[in-house]
Amino acid sequence: MVGLDFGTTNSSIAVRVDGVVKMAQFADGSESYRSILYAEARRAARAQWWTGPEAITQYLDADAKGRLIQSLKSFLASRSLRSTEVLGRHYTIEELIAILLRDLRTEAERQFGVPVREARVGRPVRFVGADSEADDAYAVERLRQAFTLAGFERVEFEMEPVAAAGFYAARLRNDELLLVGDFGGGTSDFSLLRVGPGGRELLGNDGVGLAGDTFDARLIRHVVSPELGLGSSIGSMGKRLPVPVWLYSNLERWHYLSFLRSKETLHLLKTLPGQSEEPEKLRALYDLVNEDLGYRLHQAVQRTKRELSSAESAEFRFSEGSVDIGATVRRADFEEWIAEDLAAIAGCVDRLGAKQVDRVFLTGGTSFVPAVRRIFEERFGAERIESGSEFTSIAHGLALGG
Repeated sequence: MVGLDFGTTNSSIAVRVDGVVKMAQFADGSESYRSILYAEARRAARAQWWTGPEAITQYLDADAKGRLIQSLKSFLASRSLRSTEVLGRHYTIEELIAILLRDLRTEAERQFGVPVREARVGRPVRFVGADSEADDAYAVERLRQAFTLAGFERVEFEMEPVAAAGFYAARLRNDELLLVGDFGGGTSDFSLLRVGPGGRELLGNDGVGLAGDTFDARLIRHVVSPELGLGSSIGSMGKRLPVPVWLYSNLERWHYLSFLRSKETLHLLKTLPGQSEEPEKLRALYDLVNEDLGYRLHQAVQRTKRELSSAESAEFRFSEGSVDIGATVRRADFEEWIAEDLAAIAGCVDRLGAKQVDRVFLTGGTSFVPAVRRIFEERFGAERIESGSEFTSIAHGLALGG
């Protein structure tokens, strides 16, 4: 049985052989696999699909852009979004996820040299958009269906922070009271466990449906969207009305970006500059969507966020085609923009009542954000905080088993 971490942004897969865990490596040399799909029309109007690093390469090299889809995990708890049209055919969310999982399974079989039909799979404590346990159960069932479509015959689910605790506990000689913080692209999850040679005992967990993607959204709202017409007005029937805000709400969410390329939305975007007091900004918004520049925007936003983790300010620069946006972003401003999100994360940690922990183990890319680390340093002290293998600890822990 392999351990498979299907993440909002990155995925990874591992196998345990004779007590040693081996991680699959991919075309770009990484042990993490971008959770991204790209489709182009081929003969007989059928779509050809690429996933992971190959999807990114194919997308970047294409002259006429096809359809790029990312952050699919964020849709799983949504009961309103069952399918979407891709190049003339409707695909369920489960079918799209299965395309990516099938490629992961095939690559694991090639590298590990054994059939891969069973998997221990990570799941968040609380899925993005889930408002109840029923929503979480619905998301898990959809994910199970996706694995079945991808050729898996048996799937076991494990809470992602519990799996990360298994990775951490493998090196312990004595039992510890451990708080695990797992920060993904879409969710932040926390578990309190007693871990060590004696095994693992889960004492409590909690989670919130926000993390790295939410922080990206704040940068887009405050740095990018104003340069694309947010806050400007258009003329309609003799009145001045604001440019529809929902356009920018979708722009903030990576998993909704591809939906802006519908015929109806593109038509709307094309008409807005002629009605606007800032036509050049609305033309830039149209070009961003029409030319499918969302992935490159994603890269620019994440680059700025990473730089803010090690510097007090960073230069945001996005220049593609007719879209040219540049700004200096101060860490202090960024932390103000994410203040409510930080409060939600802090509240989640406090609800666990984990004041006497021996160690805090943080994993996931957002754990590098200084304001996030401060939440734990203020409560537990910097000396008790550890991190490591931010993008592979969950798959490693899943492969180790319970």
